[in-house]
Amino acid sequence: MKIGVISDTHGFLDGKVFDLFAGVEHILHAGDIGYSSIILELETIAPVTAVNGNTDLGLPFRESEAVELDGRKFLVHHIVNPFAWSDRLKPRMARDKPEVVVFGHTHKRFNEIVSGVLFLNPGYSGKPKLETDRSVAVLHCDKKGIRVEYLEL
Repeated sequence: MKIGVISDTHGFLDGKVFDLFAGVEHILHAGDIGYSSIILELETIAPVTAVNGNTDLGLPFRESEAVELDGRKFLVHHIVNPFAWSDRLKPRMARDKPEVVVFGHTHKRFNEIVSGVLFLNPGYSGKPKLETDRSVAVLHCDKKGIRVEYLEL
């Protein structure tokens, strides 16, 4: 199974995402969406699980979402410190026991296993800014495990 991972669109969905996510079966958006219409556009590619970020005031999404895809549990939450879980994240981790935590907020890629859990930040995908790396990720899930592929915007 291929899963598209995106975060920090901040109201801008780069047209390249449609080609980069071609063939994904699900998309995870880790917040700072900007406008609900971005989720509607992503849903033309595949079903989307999305969460609010700290700038998403008034959008109809939750702070955290757990979803099972291809027999694996994913937790999507915008602000995450993989090394020091917040009081808001700790109960979700205990209850949902995810294999993968997808997050955003820092605008920096992160791909590391911490305490047996894969923590993944796809990086910033909003409007181009001078000297700002922009990326999304695709998770390739199979019987061997999960492989993360970062794709430049």
